[in-house]
Amino acid sequence: MPAKFLLLSLLLLGTAATGSGAELHTFHCLGGCPVGAPATNDTIVREIYTLSSNDLTKMADWVAYRVTPASIGPSGARQWQPDPWLEPDERLSVGSYDGAPAALRIDRGHQAPLASFSGTPQADETNILSNITPQASALNQGPWARLEDEERALTGRLQEPVYVYTGPLFERPMKPLPGGGDYHRVPSGYWKIVALQDGRVSAFLFDQNTPRSSSHCDARVSVLDVELRSRLRLMPDFSERDFAPLDAELGCAGPTPPPSAPSEITTR
Repeated sequence: MPAKFLLLSLLLLGTAATGSGAELHTFHCLGGCPVGAPATNDTIVREIYTLSSNDLTKMADWVAYRVTPASIGPSGARQWQPDPWLEPDERLSVGSYDGAPAALRIDRGHQAPLASFSGTPQADETNILSNITPQASALNQGPWARLEDEERALTGRLQEPVYVYTGPLFERPMKPLPGGGDYHRVPSGYWKIVALQDGRVSAFLFDQNTPRSSSHCDARVSVLDVELRSRLRLMPDFSERDFAPLDAELGCAGPTPPPSAPSEITTR
């Protein structure tokens, strides 16, 4: 990413980033921005989201955004564009997705959703490809969309910001994008954290093969589960002991499903 653009964005948004190992502060991140992404990642701070773009996958390892009552609006047109703040060899192009929806049954999935920011002048920035990943159509249009609806409904009911972190998982081999390179793989799944300033938090993990009819509530896990699988510390200023569940406010009345038992080495 050109240094002049990063510096400008940091100055405009009051962001502190002073080099390797430095802390990043933006109003999108509650309890600090995620840490643990590769040092070669490019951190991009925009008015409506902050993300960490991976040079290898050409996708964001994490995206943080803050939904408010004023930011929400009806979804507008989608005009895809490569990220102008990344160098050509660091980003996906519009052509990277050519043929992918039909061949792989995927959508161009927003990480920071268009409808959550259609009330802002920056709504088009959700269509920048660094905020897009290849997401299974059934997941994107089913439980993932329903969880996004719950985020918007929650901020409308409470009249306060809702903070969200999200990103892809690459836990098993998946096919690459037809118009991309060998490393431009479809993620195997996705994670999401939804949080309020009062310390209530809910965490979710979705496999790419999640059925369209599935409830987003069935994907609930602990924040620790997400951190272990994403290999990121998501809200570094807090510990999991600080959190209370947000599940009921997101339409999930039942108990959180029990975590999967950790795998063990069984061969001697």
